[in-house]
Amino acid sequence: MVRVASGSGPAHVVTVVAFDGAQLLDVTGPVEVFTTANSHGANYDVRLVSPTGEDVRTSSGVRLGVEGGWQDLPLRLGTLLVPGKQDWRQAVADRGLVAEIAHLAQRSKRIASVCAGAFLLAEAGILDGRRAVTHWQLARDMATAYPQVTVEADPIFVRDGEVITSAGVTAGIDLSLALVEEDYGADIARSVARELVVFMARPGGQSQFSARLSSREATHPAVRHIMNTVGADPGTSHSLETLAHEAGVSTRHLTRLFRAETGMTVWQYLESVRLEAAQALLEAGSDAVDTVAEESGFGSAESMRRAFQHSLGISPTAYRARFRTTAFPLALVHP
Repeated sequence: MVRVASGSGPAHVVTVVAFDGAQLLDVTGPVEVFTTANSHGANYDVRLVSPTGEDVRTSSGVRLGVEGGWQDLPLRLGTLLVPGKQDWRQAVADRGLVAEIAHLAQRSKRIASVCAGAFLLAEAGILDGRRAVTHWQLARDMATAYPQVTVEADPIFVRDGEVITSAGVTAGIDLSLALVEEDYGADIARSVARELVVFMARPGGQSQFSARLSSREATHPAVRHIMNTVGADPGTSHSLETLAHEAGVSTRHLTRLFRAETGMTVWQYLESVRLEAAQALLEAGSDAVDTVAEESGFGSAESMRRAFQHSLGISPTAYRARFRTTAFPLALVHP
């Protein structure tokens, strides 16, 4: 039982849907944010419910106790939060679960999902004609399965009207902090972030996580080797010629391999890794922008600024400053 509320006035009811096979952190991350917010002046009534009203076993095997079923909820709900399941096809095949989510959505002021929970919203028709995000590894699956949804591959979370979808697993914490700020202000959200030892906001998109990890998906050893070489030291003055020599292939062959394996040129991949390195330096320290540009391989602050503007739509200085708020990112659509 997780219902906790403080403060005066009517509580904001947060309904978190739990079901067998749901990702544990998809559920517990947001619950922890909302209940922690109550100790700092918020007034959330967090209800963890399941389709049957019985406890559920999550993807990790941990059993979660729930407060009841759909019938035990108030008529009007503040926030409906839907977690994901690793096998999204199995989740959307549960017609009873999908129908109940659709019903609860009609009773909710706003609807949110974490990771593959977006598939359940899409199956319920809630995302029709809207922009949405899910885990970057599932973005192509969602775009194929639900062509009526405009799927964004990069944002940590996207808001389209009263519907907010978020990326993989821990992005549910980012999303929940943003909702706390929307409901009760930045001071309370900041206090929650400090207590939970998480970022107030996570600038950038999922590409900052997928760039260096994408080498695992490359099948050609030359491409994997170059990806690992660049990822290990993005600050080095890499060139197409030196990288081709490193891989033992011609520049033309390396270019063809990279396009076939990643959909990017060698230079595009190199810039994405340097951008990721610059993001990490800006997030973690207070070095001057010129220093960050040199250490991440851009060479000059102007080159780095152009890369940030092109990829993220903001300057390096603005990127660093965004740690001060959980305000929804650039990719927003208002009703």
